[in-house]
Amino acid sequence: MKKTDRNSLIIFPILILIGLGVALAGSQGGASIAGIPLFALSVGLAFLIQWLVFIPAYWFQTEKFFDLTGGLTYISITVLALLASPTVDKRSLLLAGLVIIWAVRLGGFLFRRIQKAGKDDRFDELKPSFFRFLNVWTIQGLWVTFTVAAALVAITTTFRKELDLFAIIGFLVWVIGFGIEVVADAQKGRFSADPANKGKFIQTGLWSRSRHPNYFGEIMLWVGVAIIALPVLQGWQWVALISPVFVTLLLTRVSGVPLLEKKADTKWGGQEDYENYKKNTPVLIPKL
Repeated sequence: MKKTDRNSLIIFPILILIGLGVALAGSQGGASIAGIPLFALSVGLAFLIQWLVFIPAYWFQTEKFFDLTGGLTYISITVLALLASPTVDKRSLLLAGLVIIWAVRLGGFLFRRIQKAGKDDRFDELKPSFFRFLNVWTIQGLWVTFTVAAALVAITTTFRKELDLFAIIGFLVWVIGFGIEVVADAQKGRFSADPANKGKFIQTGLWSRSRHPNYFGEIMLWVGVAIIALPVLQGWQWVALISPVFVTLLLTRVSGVPLLEKKADTKWGGQEDYENYKKNTPVLIPKL
């Protein structure tokens, strides 16, 4: 067995234990089905969906359904939590609606993008290895769990509160963040589709205000979700606030900004217009 496969084999149970920890913490004060906490059941479903889709993905050596599966997982566990909760209030309906709208939009967008591109280079070295590829899908299950944790806790909890100022502020933050993400993706899509822009980088629209406005919008909308959920969190359920923190760290330190910045530097580094763009345009938070 290769060293990378051995390492992946070690990492796998660690990922499961982390997911189990979040499941137990988020289940405190939550509803149950046949004695099983609904929050934990939803987390388990998030991982199960990934593993089921991993089987044909590994067999056919394809990553084309990875992002689509992520989007469908968000929708599936949110709908499960909503339908299985003994009581459903307006806060639950609001949070479920926001998560589903986001998942449908982003999942569809990413699926269309990879269908057009044909492949995702990030998976080239991972697909041949059973354990490394399995861990990628397992990490996606953990990603879904972390990201949706705040909304999921608020939907499954037995402690209810009427919509309040937190709900209003959180909703407005979500709307602004979602709007920024959608507009930024649309602007970049139109730019990339224009043959005249082949080999160029986008620096117009929202992209003239931030080098990664779509990621800023993504972070902002999950902050909005956390604000809405805040009033009903109790005890260990406060772990759910890892949601916006996780999204921020993931996009700014791991798979988002660092990878794209490195790719852009390799492609356009040294060009005067690109260097001026980097110098005058913030990495994330848009300049006014």
